[in-house]
Amino acid sequence: MANTKSALKNVRKTARRNARNRVFRSRARTFIKKTQLQIEAGDLAAAQETAQRAVKALDKAAQKGIIHPNNASRRKSRLVKRLHQALQAQAE
Repeated sequence: MANTKSALKNVRKTARRNARNRVFRSRARTFIKKTQLQIEAGDLAAAQETAQRAVKALDKAAQKGIIHPNNASRRKSRLVKRLHQALQAQAE
């Protein structure tokens, strides 16, 4: 447990930052999960729209320093790749 005043303040700051960051991280995860479920269900039109929202959420999280930009890029790439594979399979 923190003993000094500055350590106690740092604990409070960390809790505030953690709560703020959790919103952006959770939002990105939610859109990614929704997109994947829609792809599996075959609802590709809705999946495209949700994928755009997921990309936006990942970009915002990376911009704010919540996740690393390369991490955001990797997740976007995997998601869009999966979507395009599903679109190709549907076209055939």
